[in-house]
Amino acid sequence: MSSRASIDPQALFTRRSGSYDLFIGLVRYRQGLRAFFRHSPLVRSGLHVLDAGCGTGALTLALREAILSRGLSPGPMQGFDLTPAMLERFRRRLQASAIDRVELTQGDVLQLGALPSGWKEYDLVVSASMLEYVPRDRFVDALNGLRGLLNRNGRFLLFITKRNWLMRPLIGRWWHSHLYTAPELTEAFRHAGFATLSFREFPVQYGYLATWGHIIEAEA
Repeated sequence: MSSRASIDPQALFTRRSGSYDLFIGLVRYRQGLRAFFRHSPLVRSGLHVLDAGCGTGALTLALREAILSRGLSPGPMQGFDLTPAMLERFRRRLQASAIDRVELTQGDVLQLGALPSGWKEYDLVVSASMLEYVPRDRFVDALNGLRGLLNRNGRFLLFITKRNWLMRPLIGRWWHSHLYTAPELTEAFRHAGFATLSFREFPVQYGYLATWGHIIEAEA
């Protein structure tokens, strides 16, 4: 098992917040996420959404853009991240585009009780490229905590890095990230108490992103 994520993720992403934006821009990550949501049956008007580990906003903004492109109305969106430097970049994007109804705060996925008291009962919890930085022995705890923020019919959607020959040097070493196989994730979600689990795919034009990561949809 990899121990790459033993580095302090807050320090890492404080130093590399700009490099992170450049990296995901080069691989058209936000565009791939937006294309995924344009075809997702999870998307509807008024969704109450939490972005766990929102970073500089790629996932939240991609989801919002997909909702609008389908002629639907975004609901309230909230996001937390461990790193203030990432949140500041996200806030600047929101301000530059005059986007409202997106609320951000600093937070830790292993300390969800510290989030604002109203942050619960979500229709959809999403997370991308964050849970790789949770210690392996706390991964199930993090999943279980996020499950607890869903409403009765809520769904959790996770985008997370695969363990394969290409991601080991590119993400595991360069970004100091844990990497996961499909069987490992299936087992972790089962232990976290999720009722169902399905692996999803990026649309064909962004199929190369499948080399990077898994997409998992789970029901509370």
